[in-house]
Amino acid sequence: MSDCNLSTKDFFYELPERLIAQEPSAKRDESRLMVLDKKTGHLEHRIFRDILDYLQPGDVLVINDSKVIPARIYGKKIAENSSVAVEFLLLRQQAEDVWEVLLHPGRRLKPGAAVSFGDGILRADILETVADGNRIVRFTYDKNRYKTLYEVLDEIGNMPLPPYITKKLEDRSRYQTVYANEEGSAAAPTAGLHFTPELLDAIRQKGIEIVPVMLHVGLGTFRPVKVDNVRDHVMHAEYFSVSQEAADTVNRAKAEGRRIIAVGTTSVRTLESAADENGVLHAIRADTRIFIYPGYRFRCVDALITNFHLPESTLLMLVSALSSREIVLSAYEEAIRREYRFFSFGDAMFIE
Repeated sequence: MSDCNLSTKDFFYELPERLIAQEPSAKRDESRLMVLDKKTGHLEHRIFRDILDYLQPGDVLVINDSKVIPARIYGKKIAENSSVAVEFLLLRQQAEDVWEVLLHPGRRLKPGAAVSFGDGILRADILETVADGNRIVRFTYDKNRYKTLYEVLDEIGNMPLPPYITKKLEDRSRYQTVYANEEGSAAAPTAGLHFTPELLDAIRQKGIEIVPVMLHVGLGTFRPVKVDNVRDHVMHAEYFSVSQEAADTVNRAKAEGRRIIAVGTTSVRTLESAADENGVLHAIRADTRIFIYPGYRFRCVDALITNFHLPESTLLMLVSALSSREIVLSAYEEAIRREYRFFSFGDAMFIE
């Protein structure tokens, strides 16, 4: 099958609902780990902490240190005799206290409307309607009480768990990587959830460099593919950054023939967005709409640590591009047969 004729349905697979993980494993590094040879399809089955056995001295492990914000907030429309309940999901910062949001019910919230959250702690004024019916809103709050909007969200916000997770998350830190640093994501870069500080220390002690980059995860990562031909799908823009230090470390490793291993599809998209045609990584702060699917020629990434992704998703397409659609879907079949746990709180794969 030609890559240019790939259909969205070519990435479909049947997943029993019982395999959708509703909560994280008791300990981060005790998730299961499937190791996949991207060329041969050979599989091994381990525990996540065993990733140390597959990492080699000199490897560079690239992590996304974006931090999830409590981006789901509930309020009421401000209007006489109105009790309309409103839900916001903050997607992307446009300026100070100005955000693009996904909201419900959209038809009741036109530009000029206002919403109150947390018994008046936070107000949102609807400025304009943008693509997909999202809104641009300006938040206002007491700046003598709160230094930033993030402080308000910490008080009144909820972690934006995906809709397939229906169980209440008791410890919100479990939807956050241990190295999360820069606030701004509307969803967790979930491949990183498996790492503990102790495992990261052991990785460093083995002679592996750990390099942070940043991509704020928004709807672009999870937006369903609604077109038949994969090439017709358009990604949402997501903000990312690569520091000069990170670029120098990766470029030095590439020049010396050492492996670049991305933790998560967001790290892959960051690296591939910042690399030029020759595979040289550049320091940059920008937006990316990069969409990686089979046929893509990787400029920077050699291997990937990732979770098991939804059928027909851009994430499954990216993973397939690193290996092949056939090999990856065969591995998924085996994961289902062995009852691996899927999606955000599920088990992990190492594709090398």
